[in-house]
Amino acid sequence: MSTSLRKSLLVTLLGSTLLFPMAIPVVTADTTTDLPDIGTTAGGTLTINQELLMGDFYVRQLRAGAPLIYDPLLMSYINGLGQKLVSNADTVRTPFHFYLIQNDEINAFAFFGGNVVLHSSLLRETDNESQLASVMAHEISHVTQRHLARAMEEQQRNAPLTWVGALGSILIAMANPQAGMAALSTTLAGTQQGMISFTQANEQEADRIGIKVLQRSGFDPMGMPDFMQKLADKYRYASKPPEMLLTHPMPDSRMSDTRGRANQMGHKDIPSSQDYLFAKFRVLGMYGGLGGLDTHMLDSYAQGSAREQLAARYGRAIISYKAKQYDQARSLIQPILAQQPNNPWFLDLITDIDLEQNRAPEAIKRLEQAIKSQPSNPVLQLNLANAYLEGRQPAQAAKLLYRYTYANPEDPNGWDLLTKASADQGKRAEELSARAESMALVGRLDQSISMLAAASSASKVGSLEQARYDARIDQLRQLQQRFKQFDKS
Repeated sequence: MSTSLRKSLLVTLLGSTLLFPMAIPVVTADTTTDLPDIGTTAGGTLTINQELLMGDFYVRQLRAGAPLIYDPLLMSYINGLGQKLVSNADTVRTPFHFYLIQNDEINAFAFFGGNVVLHSSLLRETDNESQLASVMAHEISHVTQRHLARAMEEQQRNAPLTWVGALGSILIAMANPQAGMAALSTTLAGTQQGMISFTQANEQEADRIGIKVLQRSGFDPMGMPDFMQKLADKYRYASKPPEMLLTHPMPDSRMSDTRGRANQMGHKDIPSSQDYLFAKFRVLGMYGGLGGLDTHMLDSYAQGSAREQLAARYGRAIISYKAKQYDQARSLIQPILAQQPNNPWFLDLITDIDLEQNRAPEAIKRLEQAIKSQPSNPVLQLNLANAYLEGRQPAQAAKLLYRYTYANPEDPNGWDLLTKASADQGKRAEELSARAESMALVGRLDQSISMLAAASSASKVGSLEQARYDARIDQLRQLQQRFKQFDKS
């Protein structure tokens, strides 16, 4: 199997996004006739509970092997936007979780259990929030239509396929492409054409349903064809376009179909939210890679709308902070913070500046005031906990983090900070317990159980703490048993 075909299959298997579709059959732009309903049950292969379990297993592998961005501001924005779209989708059977990977390749994918992964480059390449939302709506539709489960069902009818091994290989490929592709080559041998043919309908259906979700959520439906067109234009004359676009070019029929549907729905001039602009500049400034913030872009936004001007000022402050020009960064962020003293984007940046300049007391005072009006804001909670630690107040940090990790048990940030807070207080059992949760989140259940056993041994016999650690060990052992069917590594 050629390298290009193996890579295209990797994207196909996950029901990949708008950028890298498989070969799509010609579809006319007549939007008066909906595409045929190809079903959503997949009941012969997987139940919803099985999908959720598989999703949980693979998310842990993803955390262990892919460069996920755990920036609280970006995760809050991406999940808020995602949930807005989900609330306007039909046949939602699972909770949804959205993740961001630091990657310069434009892509996104969805897999079992309502898990949607976006590459950070999407924030760089989209021109507005409607375009970003169109990618997410497309991926959400892959999940609600249970495309992966239906693909499993189809393959079980036509050819044997070890799906667990295939999905595991995809996640390996994120961290180690050569190893991942080798595994896929073995797993998918002999079934390539069937997979490609099956997912052609999936992509059409995700477009058709996704554009409806986009419209219902208050975004411009033209965002979907516009983003497709932008990508086609960008790589049309490139000397070295992405390999997948060479083997499977962006079909004009797909763009014309979505544009026809968008025209019927009507163009809406929907300005991007302020948070979208902040998220765009934060990704570019903090995680920019090949396409970081530059003065030309900032100058352009500085001439735009009031929202764009504010984002440009925020972006300049980020550039100064990343250059370790902390005084200059402070002089840029303080005036806009004075106008919006409870803005989490500004508070996060000024806190980072404070801590770099050993001004933890100032950061603590500011955050304690801000959190009074937003007590459940995860960005402020994590910033305050971190400031407490830097200000040598680990007991205060731990008190806050106990509440945070209870409400957000799948956020590694909380467990990492709680580990440090417990260690700073000399509370060995609590440190081990928090570290165990971090290990569990990346699928290292054996290590997690060992750490909890050590925490239990270090606790007073018969104490509530010991009972809690022992109960958690039982939970993880049960999960370990349930995961055995997936763990082929």
